[in-house]
Amino acid sequence: MKTKFILILYVPLAFAVTSFAGSADEKAVREADEQWSKVAGAKDLDKTVSFYDDDAVVLAPNQSMVASKDGIRNLWKGFLDSLTSISWKTTRVEISKSGDMACLVGTYETTMKDGTVDRGKYCEVWKKKADGKWKVATDMFSSDLPAAATSPVPAAGEKK
Repeated sequence: MKTKFILILYVPLAFAVTSFAGSADEKAVREADEQWSKVAGAKDLDKTVSFYDDDAVVLAPNQSMVASKDGIRNLWKGFLDSLTSISWKTTRVEISKSGDMACLVGTYETTMKDGTVDRGKYCEVWKKKADGKWKVATDMFSSDLPAAATSPVPAAGEKK
């Protein structure tokens, strides 16, 4: 009888604690991503790059993967130099069962110095570090604008 009482009392409590931990992690990573968008919007290069983990990769459209801090810094410098504004908003967060990784999906908007507005989507993988802070491990984004026909290689079936 005592065992049954303990199960009735503690099993729901264990689920509540697990659920709370998940929601706390979700809140923390959402807030980190929101802060990241704000510092990028303020064009603070150093703070923008500081959100990346040391071994992060960025998968930007139409270019090779960037897999070093210096490369990521140079990529962002180019972005920030060409933009008048940038912002993004998370629309979906999934936290791993272990609570140490998160996948964020959302939308972004940029305005280029020439006035061109670009809207697109992104997917970020964040890692929770030993100190409890979240860092971006993988960052991938793509525009909703139609792809430019700039490839020098003809598509299958096309004649040169």
